[in-house]
Amino acid sequence: MTEDAPRRRPRWPRRTALAVALSLLVCGLPAALLADAADRAADRPTAAGRADPADRVDQAGQAAPAGRAARLGRDLAAQLDRQAVALRRGDRAGFLAIADQSARPDLARRYAALRALRVTVWRAEPEGPPTAVAGQPGRWRQPVTFRYCLVVPDCRPDPVRVQTRWRESGDAPVLVAVEESRAGRTGPRPWEVSELVTAVGPRTVVATTPAYRGRLPGLLAGAEAAAQVADRFAVAGPPPDRYRIFYAGRAEWRRWYGGGRPRWTAGYAVTVGDGRHEVVLNAAALTASGPDELLRHELTHAASLPAAGWRGGPTWWLVEGLAEYAATDHAPVDRYEGLDEVHRFVTAGWDGRLAGLAPADDAPADRAGAAYGIGYLAVRHLVDRYGEQRVRDFFRAALSGGRAVEEASAQVFGEPWQPLHDECVAYVRARA
Repeated sequence: MTEDAPRRRPRWPRRTALAVALSLLVCGLPAALLADAADRAADRPTAAGRADPADRVDQAGQAAPAGRAARLGRDLAAQLDRQAVALRRGDRAGFLAIADQSARPDLARRYAALRALRVTVWRAEPEGPPTAVAGQPGRWRQPVTFRYCLVVPDCRPDPVRVQTRWRESGDAPVLVAVEESRAGRTGPRPWEVSELVTAVGPRTVVATTPAYRGRLPGLLAGAEAAAQVADRFAVAGPPPDRYRIFYAGRAEWRRWYGGGRPRWTAGYAVTVGDGRHEVVLNAAALTASGPDELLRHELTHAASLPAAGWRGGPTWWLVEGLAEYAATDHAPVDRYEGLDEVHRFVTAGWDGRLAGLAPADDAPADRAGAAYGIGYLAVRHLVDRYGEQRVRDFFRAALSGGRAVEEASAQVFGEPWQPLHDECVAYVRARA
């Protein structure tokens, strides 16, 4: 199931009414889609076209595709294995060799993007036998899960499930097309559909399209600085091996990871595997002040959110408040740019419930900004009272531990939650 999660407070020049974007985080691929494919046999048929005992004969005397599918499945798996070796070795000709001429331009772009992202692991796992395409003799479809690592050679590979199309041709099937991944709002990934240029640092990899190549040095510097902050909030395990950041132009923003974000969205993080999140920034929505605060916010999500994803709901204020706290990087509360939005929202009749703060997708930008600001102020109050480490422990217990906020408060703070909740609300009202 695709899970919607936090949206970020907009960043616009102080005291203007410009509605730029907040962030949107999308979490979780279905576990069923990420299951390992069945083991496949490594042998190949001894001769093309030889009848197989597993073939069945239909009423017209034609061989049904069951046995052919099994043989073809073994052959196309071998083709995919050869392609994977070529990708890892940097052999472009070998990568394209298994494909039909019509498929090669798309595959060449994918190859270049993955090499730019410094792919280190690439495995192809066909899921079950291929399926014959009705009305197209010799044409087949085969779902495949690709598992890959970028930059780091020993990561837990991320999965992406796609549909591939093949045609029979002599001894080996020929790849006709690799379709885009479409798992909810997590596909297609940037390297599937765009030409990419990259910059790599000790903690981050930043990618964008050639049109924004000149922004890579600044983006990388900001990402590396943000990673140092976000690393502190890896509450449930070690920080990510590399934070992955994609900088999207207008067309890419509408296409990467399914697009369709609210108009006020400036950035989001999306779960792409077991515990890994990738970050996307909207080039059109960033202000002259640059992406630094947004990077700290989104990378904190990538570091802190549970590996299995997060479904939103009553802990929205805590997730967004922690990310906003990290984004401010210990700046004084009175320098927080969202205080005006908080003041207007609170004085207009806020009901004082933290659990009901999450803005709707079609909420006005100032309503969303107020929600992020209230989350920030509530977390800031808890940090001022208990310290950052205990607040991180509270976050882990309330999210990763699967406990309710009430239970997490008793466990970590040694106090019931309702009085603390009321303290946070009083602090919000006082600072607004």
